[in-house]
Amino acid sequence: MLRYAMALRDTNPDDHQTTALQALVWTLAEPSRAARLLDTTGLEPTELKARAGEPAVLAATLMFLEAHEPDLIACADELGVAPARLVAARERLEA
Repeated sequence: MLRYAMALRDTNPDDHQTTALQALVWTLAEPSRAARLLDTTGLEPTELKARAGEPAVLAATLMFLEAHEPDLIACADELGVAPARLVAARERLEA
């Protein structure tokens, strides 16, 4: 999964949806973190898979990361973006 996130790095850096998808991939790459996301959002794995590209799901993922600053910072570091970019992506997805 991380290989997929790395491939997404080369896409349009201004695309908030791509940034959120990268964050989702990063979140799901760690089983315990993925389980926390599912528990927090109430999504079932099949539902998450079917709805992964929806703005509401992507915003929920970013909100999940914002709620635990170490995850937000680690994700931003892995994606090569500032944590504020993840927050801004969530805000744009919720608009």
